[in-house]
Amino acid sequence: MPGFLANLFGITARRRQRLRAQPFPQAWLAILQKNVPYYAKLPEADRKELEGHIQVLAAEKNFEGCGGLLMTEEIQVTIAAQAGILLLHREPHYYPGLYSILVYPHAFVTEGYEELAPGYRLETEQVHLGESWQQGSLILSWDDVRAGAADIHDGHNVVFHEFAHQLDTEDGHADGAPVLPRRSMYIAWARILSREFQNLREDKRRGRHSLLNQYGATNAAEFFAVATEYFFEKPRQMQDKQPELYEELKMFYQQDPVRLLS
Repeated sequence: MPGFLANLFGITARRRQRLRAQPFPQAWLAILQKNVPYYAKLPEADRKELEGHIQVLAAEKNFEGCGGLLMTEEIQVTIAAQAGILLLHREPHYYPGLYSILVYPHAFVTEGYEELAPGYRLETEQVHLGESWQQGSLILSWDDVRAGAADIHDGHNVVFHEFAHQLDTEDGHADGAPVLPRRSMYIAWARILSREFQNLREDKRRGRHSLLNQYGATNAAEFFAVATEYFFEKPRQMQDKQPELYEELKMFYQQDPVRLLS
């Protein structure tokens, strides 16, 4: 069995290498220039790396239109580009637990409940821009994908958010602690992210302003996803106000968005 798995991984690596080596379609380049302004901010080498990631993600993931949305190359490339940005400069595993990307035309509604007291629940309807599941699927609103990609300075990007959840769960746990390059990094990661998470919870409890969206106070997994959005889109503000958090994310993502967006 180990030999079979090694052979399988070797086949996958060679297939991905071939995909990355293919000429990038001009039609896809036009989509990036129109829909993903972050692409233009990248150095030439990073743009080429990202193009390769887009080709792998477009080939390996099942993109499916839902709610009457017709799947197009524009949708695939716009989503794959933003998902690929999170993989730059790192050993890309291409979101191994993710198989299907379901895209609705607009924000979608799911049924839920609110626990009022033991044994008493209030049924609710919740509006979502995206959802990430550990069972292999991710859901996005196309309207919000486009809006998040178009403004690279507002700190809101549903693709960054949901794909950060995918990175978080690569070890099987949605706990705000993705797989780090070295075991020695976990101590500082836990200390700094836990502290900043608790600070955000306290800001929310007291009604105080905070840099990060206070949805990140929901739990550690949401904190990591929200912090990822701000790291890429409001890096200067994060570096100024939460420098240790910025440095931890910089170390994990192997990128320095301050230099790109300044």
